Amino acid sequence: MIRTEMSRRHALTVAAGVTAASLASGGVLAAPAAAAPAVTGAPPHRNDRLKKALSDLADRRRRLLTGRPSGNGWEMQKAVDAEGEIVTHSVAGTGLRVSLREGDAATLLLHVVRRFHYEIDALGLPGEPTPIQGWVAPGKVRDTARPRSNQASGTAVVIRPGTYPPGVRGGLTAAQQLVLRDVIADTEGLVRWGGDDRPADEGLFYLAVGPDDTNLPGVAAKLRAWRETPGRGAGVIVDVAEPTRRRRAERFR
Repeated sequence: MIRTEMSRRHALTVAAGVTAASLASGGVLAAPAAAAPAVTGAPPHRNDRLKKALSDLADRRRRLLTGRPSGNGWEMQKAVDAEGEIVTHSVAGTGLRVSLREGDAATLLLHVVRRFHYEIDALGLPGEPTPIQGWVAPGKVRDTARPRSNQASGTAVVIRPGTYPPGVRGGLTAAQQLVLRDVIADTEGLVRWGGDDRPADEGLFYLAVGPDDTNLPGVAAKLRAWRETPGRGAGVIVDVAEPTRRRRAERFR
């Protein structure tokens, strides 16, 4: 009996070994082997790095993002120059700086500011307290339905906040408005002038479209190409009274 039992155990052991070997060769046991814990002193597992990256992203969202859109649909941000999408930009040729949303939004708004400076009225004169204002903290936004709320999402600028108070018209001459209409036409109507709103806000310029607008990338690419091409873009004086430019401008009133 003892000898028979030992023979039976030997046979089962051999059979189990053959079965394990065949499963391993077929890849069935390969996954558990690969998932074995790393040895002490090895680099952190890539899943640990992924978890840290996701944790950092969640922390960044808590610090910067509000989860609330401004009037034009872009998300308002709590801080500027804090690893978010709203950063301080130099306005080429003016010596000024303004905080705006990076990318296409900044491209359009900086083009407007530069043309205003060159062709309508120079900004940043000696002693001028606030020639231009971009981003403001969401806590300063009283009504997200109002166009000025777009400042909190980095998609609006206010030129000379103390000079063109909201609700007051007549701050710009007819000649200045003629140039301004030409500037808006450059953006193909994607930037809106607050002077056309009710109540009027003549110092305000803001994106009139949301982040998913399909025309925005193309118009921004056009303005960037102008900026890099001699004789094009902001800083080049044009005849805004020329009939074809007037007709173009009228399309975006």
